[in-house]
Amino acid sequence: MDREGARRCAAGRGKAGVVREKHAVRSRLSARFVQPACSHPYCAFPLNKRELCVWSPAGQPLHLLGHQHSVSALSFGNKTEPLLLCSASRECVIVWNLTECAQKEGTTPQGIIIGTLLGIVLHVRFSPDDQQVAVCAENRIYVLSAKNEAILAELNGHLAPVTAAEFCTWQRNVLISVSEDRSFKVWDYSTGLLIYQSGILTAYPLQSLLIDEENKQIITGCGDGQLQIFSLITDHNYRCVAHIDLKKEQEKFCNKIWKSGKESGERQNNSKLWKTNSMRPEGSVETSLSILLIEHCDYSECFCNEENIPYTLNTSCFWIGTSTGLLIINLTTFELEASLCYKDYSGLSIQFAVSCALTKKTVNGKVLCVITSMFEDVIAVLEVNLPALVRSQQGGIFIRASEKRLSVIARCSLLPESPLSKGLNKSKKEPSRKTLVNIQTVLSFFFSFSKPESFRMTMFSPNTNLKKNYISKRKTIVECTRKEYPLESSPPINYEREISVTCKPTPISCIQFSGDGEQLACGLVDKTILIFNANLTDMCNVFSGHDGAVNSVGWSHDKKRLVSASEDRTVRVWSVCKNEPALILGKGMFHKAIRFAQFYFMDAFILLCCGAEFHLLSFHVDTTKDDLKQYKRRIFCKLIQKFLMASTMEITSLSAVNDFYSYIVLTAGSNRALEVFDLNEGRSTAVIPEVHSRSVHQICQNKGSAFSTQQPGAYNLFVTTAVGDGIKLWDLRTLRCERRFEGHSSRCYPCGIAISPCGRFIASGSEDKCAYIYEMHSSTFLHKLGGHRECVINVGFSPSSPQLTTATLGGKLQLFLP
Repeated sequence: MDREGARRCAAGRGKAGVVREKHAVRSRLSARFVQPACSHPYCAFPLNKRELCVWSPAGQPLHLLGHQHSVSALSFGNKTEPLLLCSASRECVIVWNLTECAQKEGTTPQGIIIGTLLGIVLHVRFSPDDQQVAVCAENRIYVLSAKNEAILAELNGHLAPVTAAEFCTWQRNVLISVSEDRSFKVWDYSTGLLIYQSGILTAYPLQSLLIDEENKQIITGCGDGQLQIFSLITDHNYRCVAHIDLKKEQEKFCNKIWKSGKESGERQNNSKLWKTNSMRPEGSVETSLSILLIEHCDYSECFCNEENIPYTLNTSCFWIGTSTGLLIINLTTFELEASLCYKDYSGLSIQFAVSCALTKKTVNGKVLCVITSMFEDVIAVLEVNLPALVRSQQGGIFIRASEKRLSVIARCSLLPESPLSKGLNKSKKEPSRKTLVNIQTVLSFFFSFSKPESFRMTMFSPNTNLKKNYISKRKTIVECTRKEYPLESSPPINYEREISVTCKPTPISCIQFSGDGEQLACGLVDKTILIFNANLTDMCNVFSGHDGAVNSVGWSHDKKRLVSASEDRTVRVWSVCKNEPALILGKGMFHKAIRFAQFYFMDAFILLCCGAEFHLLSFHVDTTKDDLKQYKRRIFCKLIQKFLMASTMEITSLSAVNDFYSYIVLTAGSNRALEVFDLNEGRSTAVIPEVHSRSVHQICQNKGSAFSTQQPGAYNLFVTTAVGDGIKLWDLRTLRCERRFEGHSSRCYPCGIAISPCGRFIASGSEDKCAYIYEMHSSTFLHKLGGHRECVINVGFSPSSPQLTTATLGGKLQLFLP
């Protein structure tokens, strides 16, 4: 059997019930340039030069006669009582009342002619109230009355044939159109005035258009598989929210399905889509991905009762009809949820379509689809089972996510064999005085052995109370005069002040606020660490000692210490009130630079990543001095365990919660994957492949703060970012991307991100000398903060008040308040 035959057999297995051809007819005229129509349970298409067919699976087809020339466009009305159908040809435009037509048995149904001799019509569309009809005829758009022959408006301005037009549902008298001149226009059809005209968007003609009422956006599709989304919110000035390449998204989707099948040992069953796309025979021609249709999809309603399939209530999914099949795209994440290729189903009459129509609503999880053949005069009606389609491709992913039951907040007691239990074991004897030596000597010595457990060390151990089945978030005691973080406050967008951290321009590599919001730590490329007060009016301290650029800084939960990692392959723990390090992990211990280090498990441990692994270290720092016995300072450190991230050369980012008890550690690697570790079990529990198109350079968890309280489930949210690939919001419980944020510029520099303590806003740096603030429930940015002179590479929210600090490549800090 040749490769193509093998691909078809593999693709056909297990696909029963996904799609079924309900009806197929050979038209006696060219159906290749017809806009069909669907409105459940009806499908409308032309049968011959003068006859229309309204087909329904429940009864006999209804045949309508009235046109003298070939019908080129059809559209159903938006109301069901009465259900209207508009048909258009070169010589006339007719509106049919299907309720009346079905009742007139034995007589020829009659429609109302609402327009004559308008030209070649490519598209028709009813207004939301079915009172007007937009007719796209050649380079013009006519707005006609749906009740009689009257031209209400003639809109002329496009330089090529108009391919689609839509009425805005929330703005009266507003119409949007796209054209083969590769632009879209916004009209006020009551006055005939042009409100907005876009530039040339693509190299290919725009063919399809949809208005997303929920998100106040328009979606355009062109002939080369490019989707562009524009915001219609008043203050956004029609800015582009996202640009999606469907071919690339298909490739990513296939890789994700294949890798998930490989990981679970179900590669043969779950990789049908991968085989479809990757096993194309040599010498075959790759078909274009022309976007024929964009339509709403009832994705969430179909899966709200499915136990193993997670869904998000605010998810916006849409059908994309292409020349080769149907796609479902999630407009909150800009990623594919499912893909259906016509040629993978041997029972279908059409493999390549030239036009397409879909029902908006699902009935019992099924939708009707009408497609016309690209090479033959054939029209087919398909019934697509939406849940079966998604389950056949992503069911394994959904089941594995539901089985893991991951949670950032610790929900069980420590296991006896847990690595964390080893570090917190109080039964270990303290080392004798003879073994108390300088901490650098101890560490250099025990790291040279393969069994560091042989060294017994004294360490700090918090009151864990881990015997309870549920470990709640620890409440931090604050002064009575402290106010809680205002959860409903406006985002900090007003410029307050700017300072230079050094005399000459020096990039700021990292910033972090202390837990009480009183101080800000800045790590610099010039090997120093600076501490400022939160208002940037005073420098509190300077730490120096690293021999390389500082990669990360992190505060302890008690705000008394600071941990820093550097390119010099050292990690240092600093006492905030002193200028010398309290603990140094020297160069001889690590074979590569330390990319990240932080305190963990309420200051009981230190996490650091080096190469492809991260280390869990227990430590104890006693900075109290006795002038007579200062050589007996008790400072100890012990390596508990190393954790290797699979299939990667280097860990590029690490994140864990220190403000409350959590067993979860998130790592991202140079292989573009994200791996979830459960340190209670001491192993990796989940891997998310292809998180971004490039390596993730920062993971930021929604940690809240001691001054704000969120719902327990909100702490499972985290965001990731990569150069050139925007920001993604993830949910640990589903292991799925829940939303994607685009608008800022990050093509060369790894710009930082931060989540506000209230969990409502995400801040991001940008290369265009601005900082951006996104709202958690919107994919486009809410505010753009200008005034910077260099690239903004780091941002940070204060945990105690609505305050944002930005850091630039030139060594400037800027403060923003509400």
